[in-house]
Amino acid sequence: LGNPGLAGRLQILRIHSRRITLAPDFVLERAARVTPGFSGADLANVINEAALLSARRGASGVSFADFEAAIERVVAGLEQRGRVMN
Repeated sequence: LGNPGLAGRLQILRIHSRRITLAPDFVLERAARVTPGFSGADLANVINEAALLSARRGASGVSFADFEAAIERVVAGLEQRGRVMN
């Protein structure tokens, strides 16, 4: 099986964001559009990471900026502060 298309990603995001408070600027359709090639597990990880980032900020809901930062963290991994690149 391949990764879900736009409609599939939208449905997956709806399922995984049910219990998460979303900020007024967060639009699920937009989130589905910026995540091409993501699997269902990737989308679940991104929405959970966005919720964690939002909670660390003390925000009342997950903003789209949290979602974008979560995409970077899931795709690129956690920032390694102690590592220096040559």
